[in-house]
Amino acid sequence: MDPAYIGIIGFLALLILIALNVPVTIAMAVPGVLGLFYFLGLQGAFEVVTSQTFTFATTFEFTAVPLFLLMGYTAMNAGLVTAAYSSARIWTAGLPGGLSMATCLASGVFGACMGSGIPAAAAMARIAIPEMLRYKYDESLAVGSVAASATVAVLIPPSVIMVIYAIFTEVSLGKMLLAGYLPGVLSVVIYAAMIGVRVRLNPQLAPSVSAAAITWGQRIRALKGVWGIAVLFLVLLGGIYTGYFTATEAAAVGALAAFVMMFITRTFQWSKVKTSFLETLEVTAMALLMLVGSALFAVFIALSGLPKVLANWIIAANMPVTLFLIAIAILYLFLGCLLPTIPMMLVTLPILLPVLIDLDVNLIWFGVIFIKMAEVGGITPPFGISVYVVKGVVGDSIPTTTIFRGIGWFVAMDFLTVAILMAFPQISLWLPNLMKTG
Repeated sequence: MDPAYIGIIGFLALLILIALNVPVTIAMAVPGVLGLFYFLGLQGAFEVVTSQTFTFATTFEFTAVPLFLLMGYTAMNAGLVTAAYSSARIWTAGLPGGLSMATCLASGVFGACMGSGIPAAAAMARIAIPEMLRYKYDESLAVGSVAASATVAVLIPPSVIMVIYAIFTEVSLGKMLLAGYLPGVLSVVIYAAMIGVRVRLNPQLAPSVSAAAITWGQRIRALKGVWGIAVLFLVLLGGIYTGYFTATEAAAVGALAAFVMMFITRTFQWSKVKTSFLETLEVTAMALLMLVGSALFAVFIALSGLPKVLANWIIAANMPVTLFLIAIAILYLFLGCLLPTIPMMLVTLPILLPVLIDLDVNLIWFGVIFIKMAEVGGITPPFGISVYVVKGVVGDSIPTTTIFRGIGWFVAMDFLTVAILMAFPQISLWLPNLMKTG
């Protein structure tokens, strides 16, 4: 049998296992190991399994994953997210849809210290939704702005998904992290502009919150609520950009800074420290196992020659690279409805990565596009993990259909953002290209 057919069978087996609700790590590892046994025999398969496990367990760059997570969970437990939202509220008071805009801004700030959409959605749902409903905001706008803007936390570094993507594709981790800043800011600005226009055209969506009593002195003093986030931002962006820190070293310094802030803000409690470490360990273990499983599947797919067959087919069809990337973006939109972002990335990259390399696609730019499209899929039905996180917080008070209806406008803005990022790659590549070292 043609080896490429074996690869197709393995990929179909992977999809079937996922459809049967088998954990993604096992769903990738089983066809991967069986495929390795078919191509290499028992001893060869065993050698690949042991070598790939050892490689990822000892990869220095992977150290950034638990450190970024620890920094984020510690910052959240130190109350920095609540303070950021309070500051954003004061600065957006008086603007049409100001509280909803504040939610988007705070989520972007949250992304500068967390790097995961799920805790961002949970935290902002608890903080922002009750406040918006108290001021008689439309329910769909309130919950939609939280569910959608939580995805920005994944695009703005530190981002666990970016770290794993950089490890798997072997691109510079520092450049990959820097590539997310401007697209993340662009996403927040487009969200805020859309909210302002909608509320201006339909004031009933968000009754005006008067800013008459807020002085510029109060606005300036409100900035003290984001000083902690600003410190983390400067450590990460400044250290990586100047080459003074590697991305992993910046993660370590950031984690230490987050603990120092717990003392400065007088929020230090051993229970919070324990919670931060346990949450970090849980996500780190999951990420490491998925990396190993995906690596085994990737080796099997490479041995089958399926990526090369796909690349040759695309080249022979004379398909423009832009059209191919649009097709991939649509694919990720569909898969994002069914899978969380990290498993989706690790399932598809073994096949797409060799093709992207053959087509000379910039992998850092593609990584930004992938993350943005994957997160769009993460807020659309039927999976919509951010939607269900918000639903878990609001309970039965707001129907799930209302949340999905609320994210419609934000999804449209995400498509606009992706189109801009595709049309102007330098938005993603400008900061990485200025980086002092690779």
